[in-house]
Amino acid sequence: MTEPIELTVNGAPVTVPPEGSLLDALREELHLHGPKDGCSPQGQCGCCTVWVDGQPRVACVTPVSRMRGRSVTTIEALPDADGWARTFTRHGASQCGFCTPGIIMRAASLPDAKRSSRSAVCQALLAHQCRCTGWQSVVDAVLDGPGGSAELDDVTAAEQRAMLEGGVAQDVGPAVALGEGGFADDTAPDGAWVAVLSADGDWVVGASLGEARRRSGKVQGRRTTAPLSWPIDVPPGDWVRRLQTTWVEPGYLEPDASWCEPGGRPVSSHGNGGAFGGKQSGELGAVARRLADEHGRPVRVLLTREDVVRSGPKRPPIAAGLRADGSGTMHVARTPGVVEAVRSVAPQLEVVEVDVVGPATSSSIRGAGWVEAAVLLASLDDDLEHRVVSPSGGIATATIEDDGTIRVGVDAGRSLDARVLRSYCVGAAHMALGWVTSEGLSVGDDGVPHDLTMRSFGVLRATDMPTVRVEIVESDRPAVNGSDAVFAAVAAAAWRRTGWAPRWPTST
Repeated sequence: MTEPIELTVNGAPVTVPPEGSLLDALREELHLHGPKDGCSPQGQCGCCTVWVDGQPRVACVTPVSRMRGRSVTTIEALPDADGWARTFTRHGASQCGFCTPGIIMRAASLPDAKRSSRSAVCQALLAHQCRCTGWQSVVDAVLDGPGGSAELDDVTAAEQRAMLEGGVAQDVGPAVALGEGGFADDTAPDGAWVAVLSADGDWVVGASLGEARRRSGKVQGRRTTAPLSWPIDVPPGDWVRRLQTTWVEPGYLEPDASWCEPGGRPVSSHGNGGAFGGKQSGELGAVARRLADEHGRPVRVLLTREDVVRSGPKRPPIAAGLRADGSGTMHVARTPGVVEAVRSVAPQLEVVEVDVVGPATSSSIRGAGWVEAAVLLASLDDDLEHRVVSPSGGIATATIEDDGTIRVGVDAGRSLDARVLRSYCVGAAHMALGWVTSEGLSVGDDGVPHDLTMRSFGVLRATDMPTVRVEIVESDRPAVNGSDAVFAAVAAAAWRRTGWAPRWPTST
């Protein structure tokens, strides 16, 4: 098919080329950046959800050739989008804001009967992924519906709290919920050339995304999920606690991207969030600068979801044994900075770095090293309420009740914005529970990840997440990160609930 496709987008007739997906047409041809590309062409993250003839559809797996004569609505023209954005802001249901445009499109399509039912809302959200919020605030926002105020009395304080919790400067407010947080690929100038990785790992440049993909010779697809493995053995010893962890994919929604003008300063891939330390820093920017200078024009540098899984850093696996007095040994995949991280909370532990065949690792990923040590030490306490003090000074307690409810207490100094702090603490509880019970990345003997799709990482879905109750302890101390301590405390509580199973994730 070579004839252009005529359709209606946001109420206006448009004509687009017949090749590629609906998402390609919306972003590349029509420059509508509300729909996001989080996993294309997997159709598993929901970030590109739009309406086709009034019904939600995942645009990245919808061929644009099937859109002839159809009507498409994106978040840019959604009725009462501003009302939905205010509600999501009020509930703390958007942090980086990459997944929320698609979620809002789904929420706005629900009939009243489903929108008023928590279980029905959670079921509808199975089409989506969110790594930041832990789902609870998202569900609350959908149940509340559009309207009301955003309740941002002090934007500066809210942004300061978000920066402390997320690790990089972040915008807050209703525009973020609509996907307008300034993500790298959304801000590139029209007409910029595009660079993608080829099957051989080289950068290939084209005048458009479609051209770059064709030149790359790379076919994105799904891989069969292989069993998990635990790459490091616990050393022999008289241990009362043993723990092995496997490879874990950070699973952030926005794939790394950058762009640069010739001679200019590259745009950071961090956009409106640092993926809790998971994103690569600087590498793509240097590539964008080099290619822009070489070609004499702006160049966008984009990783696909599969590129991120293959090349992005992972949490370093560990294998540890602990004695009743708190002494013991932790073997950890060789990672710059991880030994110091462990010793910052557990100087009595012997830390041994070992060489492991596998993906790159990073100690920048949320609490890598010190959280594992803190959880091990917390497991020796008979108190059902686990207490953790992070290296930054955040203090958190956590218990899990018989019905699964997670109760969290957090002292992060001055709260600055309780809504933002609570949102990050619920998200940390979600991440911790998934880490202990379900998250893992299968890696082959050659060190290459097998699991390349969003659904294979084991991230807990909305239907899997129990209620989280957060009590914020107001303090006159200077504001510090609190959610990392929550992450550790909830991991300890979740581990206790498994009977101290010696391998994470415990569901395998």
